[in-house]
Formats: sequence, C-alpha cells, structure tokens
Amino acid sequence: MQIHVVQQGQSIYSIANAFNTTPDSIITANELKTPNQLVIGQALVIPIQGSYYWVMQGDSLWTIGRKFGMTPQAIASANNISLNTPLMVGQRLYIPPRKKSYAEFNGYVEPRGTSVSPTLEQGARDAAPYLTYLAPFSFQAKRDGSLKEPLLNEFPNIAKENNTVLMMVITNQENDAFSDELGHILLTDMNIQNKFLNNIEETAKKYGFRDIHFDFEHLRPEDRDAYTAFLRKAKERFSKNGWFLSIALAPKTSATQVGVWYEAHDYKAQGAVVDFVVIMTYEWGYSGGPAQAVSPIGPVRNVLNYAISEIPAQKIMMGQNLYGYDWTLPFKPGTTAKAISPQQAIDIARQFHVNIEYDYKAQAPFFRYRDESGNEHEVWFEDARSIQAKFNLLKELNLRGMSYWKLGLAFPQNWLLLDDNFNVVKK
Repeated sequence: MQIHVVQQGQSIYSIANAFNTTPDSIITANELKTPNQLVIGQALVIPIQGSYYWVMQGDSLWTIGRKFGMTPQAIASANNISLNTPLMVGQRLYIPPRKKSYAEFNGYVEPRGTSVSPTLEQGARDAAPYLTYLAPFSFQAKRDGSLKEPLLNEFPNIAKENNTVLMMVITNQENDAFSDELGHILLTDMNIQNKFLNNIEETAKKYGFRDIHFDFEHLRPEDRDAYTAFLRKAKERFSKNGWFLSIALAPKTSATQVGVWYEAHDYKAQGAVVDFVVIMTYEWGYSGGPAQAVSPIGPVRNVLNYAISEIPAQKIMMGQNLYGYDWTLPFKPGTTAKAISPQQAIDIARQFHVNIEYDYKAQAPFFRYRDESGNEHEVWFEDARSIQAKFNLLKELNLRGMSYWKLGLAFPQNWLLLDDNFNVVKK
C-alpha cells in the first residue's frame, strides 16, 4: 500500500501511471467523487502490493530498513541490488509488503435523536469486519441504579454477523453531560450499586454483550478509590459470565496530574483490575477551543509512554479520532468549531481552491480558507499520513490496539491502511 501526496500538475491518470495501476483502482480506494479535481497536498492511498520509497540525502539500506521495519537484505533482494550498491538521491526503491501485526480494534457508534440514520448504520456495517469490538454509545446510568438504553437498532446483529464483540458502554451521564454527583451515588451507595450491577447483568444477557465498558468521567477526586473498588466488584461478577471488563481513561502524563477529568482515574490500580483500557488520546484540538491538531503525535506519545509505565502495553488501546474540526478565525471563547469527516475536509479545500498542508511535528494535515462571507477558517483533520503515523506508534509501543471515536464519518483510507498493517483479532 502506497501513500501518495498530490503535487502541482498531477492528475489521477499520471499518478496511476507512476504506480503501474489504474485510475479506477485509486478512485475506488479513496472514494473520490471528483477524481478530475484533485487537491494539491491531498493524500491518496494507492492500492498496490508493497510500496515505493525515493532515496533521500543520507539514506542507506540500513536506515531505510529501520524505517520500514525490515532487513536491508530484504530491500536489496526486492530491488535486485547488492548490500554495497551506492544509493542515489531520488532513486526509487520497491519496499515489499511488511509482515502484519495482530491488534484489536474498537469502534464507538453514537446514535443521536429518535432513530438510527441509515448512514450511521451503514458506517457500522462497513467497519465491523475491521473491528474486534463494536460499542454503541451509551447506556446512561440513573440515580436509582437503572439504565437508559441507547438506540441499538441493528448493531447487535451487525456485531454477530461479523464475529465482533458487542461492547456495552455505560456512562455517568445526565442530560448528555458527565455528572460527578451521579458517579458518587453509584460508587458509594451499596444498595443502588448492587441494583446497578444487577441491571447491567440482565441487560448484557438480553442483547448479547460480551464486554462491559465503563466510561465514567468527571468523577470526584475523593471517589478515586471507590471507583477502583467498584471495578473489582464488577470484574468478579462479570467474569462468571465469561465477559470482558474494560474502561475509558482520560489522557494523563503523570499519577499526580490535577483536574476534574484526571484525578479519579488511577492508571495503575484500575488498569490492574480490568482486561483492557481505552485511553482517550484525542481532543487537544476540540470544538470549544482554539484551532490545532485534534490528536498531535507528540502529546499522544507522551500519554502512552506514561500509560505503559503503569499498565501492561497489551492492556492498552490508543484512542483515535475519525473526525476533524473547522474553526472560524479568530477564535473567540464561547464559539464552537464544526466537526467534519476527513472526506468533508478535502471537499472544503477543493471548494475554496486551497492547498492542503501538513504539520510534520503534529503529524496532521491542515489548511486555511476564506468563506463566501469573508470569514477566515482553519481546518485540522486526519489523512492517510496521520493515521499511518499512529499505526506506527501502536506497533512501536506494542499496544493492544486502537479505539475509534466514532463510526459514521467517511475516512476510507483508514480502513485500507488498517488492513495493510494489521491482522484484526476476532474473539
């Protein structure tokens, strides 16, 4: 699989010719609606076996081999050259397909309103072959220990048809906001807690959930140990049914990190109890804040480096956004950026005739444009380059896998590259 960035003067035909493939294969892989109007800076996935690499200053077969996780001998053999052959800057080398790693993948799906949209259901159906877990978001806990169910529609059947574990996501949300008071009641009132666990067990059996996933956020710092004790109790109960137990954790970089989103999440203690954790490594750039990359690689790496110091790497799933944001500039507190899919971002760049740029430090694409009313905008999103950087980090740290927030947003390149990099674990 090749990632190619569109340059000035290139067409779908010239790109296909350069990689000895067909325009139709590139159009289909990238779901290009306007293949004759490519955007300069747009990243395309070229569906070929292996990939090509152009030699840069200072490269050797050894440095190139390290970059692609293979031996210099393998690259030399694939290109019919000896290990001692001098490389020329600009020389094209063929990189044979890499051995795939095994990893688990989760996809949250969030139905909103009074019905599940066909687009959302189709998004879940398309993604399910690439997922270990499918996670409808969410069952909202109530103060009496009962549950408010999400719209499940065909999600249980989609999971079953694709040998995907149906994940029961449970939140301490009231009116779509995380509630510390609700969390406190569930964690400290034993009568309500027991009713809560009974209702979870009954509901999981009813729908066929095989992973119970607590996304408890904005908990009070003083409820930290109570949350850990609750998880131990839940683990003991749910294990008897053969179910997994998992949790979502805020992105921390130290055990002493302060803030209402962080202090009740105890990486070491809670990570020791559960089967795995999803770390929410996104939202540095968020809808209510200033324009920046949603999940810049540096901060993501810092969080995960701390996480693996407290939790075994094979229990950790990296969180990954399937969306970007379009901010109106200048940023003003109280304003909200518009969430967009990667495909929508490219459409906006095409509509307003601007090039897509790439921030190599953040490993994220971005651009600016001026709308019809003269307002300036800044857009950050995900593309093939940024998701491959995350896949590389996942493999480097030997993590359990990746968890997507959220399905239903068009990003075809993600699934192609996932399949190129990994064998998806099914259970």
